[in-house]
Amino acid sequence: NDPAIVNGDLSNLKTIIYGDAPMYLADLEEALAVFGPRLAQIYGQGETPMTITGLSKQNHANTSHPHWREHMQSVGLPRTDVEVRVVDENDVELPLGEIGEVVVRGDVVMTNYWNQPEASAETLRGGWLHTGDMGSFDEDGFLTLRDRSKDLIISGGMNIYPREVEEVLLQHSAVTAVAVVGKPDAEWGEAVIAFVVANPDVSPTTAELDQMCLDRIARFKRPKEYRFVDSLPTNNYGKVVKRELREMLAAEQK
Repeated sequence: NDPAIVNGDLSNLKTIIYGDAPMYLADLEEALAVFGPRLAQIYGQGETPMTITGLSKQNHANTSHPHWREHMQSVGLPRTDVEVRVVDENDVELPLGEIGEVVVRGDVVMTNYWNQPEASAETLRGGWLHTGDMGSFDEDGFLTLRDRSKDLIISGGMNIYPREVEEVLLQHSAVTAVAVVGKPDAEWGEAVIAFVVANPDVSPTTAELDQMCLDRIARFKRPKEYRFVDSLPTNNYGKVVKRELREMLAAEQK
């Protein structure tokens, strides 16, 4: 968004690596338009440092691929020397397209947590690192993360992955940032709440955001409430801390 980029000399800029979370498609398309095919993504955790999957510069540049947009919303292909699976609650591997927990095995995976045998046994059960991330593989072998398991919203018995809703809302030109979380609800278990940071010059209406969701995702995934805020809570890496939003919603009900 820096106007200096427009006339900047990018000839010596070879690669921009991003991670910590998949980039929203709207932001990624804008970044590619500005910088060209210089972006690469890596996905990993401290327990297997940045070595689970990767989305290469070639993947980003392959815009003619029929699944390019889907690939850009993924975290890419398994890295060298690691095995990656998606499993159910019983650690049974799931078929393509089905959502489960991402597990990893390989020499780069940690041996254990320091002086935490119980946590180590739980996280490394069966010889696989259980990441806590929910995802699915597609037919091309690309892994798409749906959300952290703790961020999953269950409303009326239906699983709702906040990222899917956020991707839709960010397509509105007046939305600059959004975070979707679940709010305890006596009737539905959880209600979908969207915290929206809007462009200060042009604010979207609730009706507009509602219609975007109705046009693009199932009705039950649509937020029950939109809260317009000046900013979202973030950590030192700039990642949204949804826990603080959930705690705020829970406190309101006490």
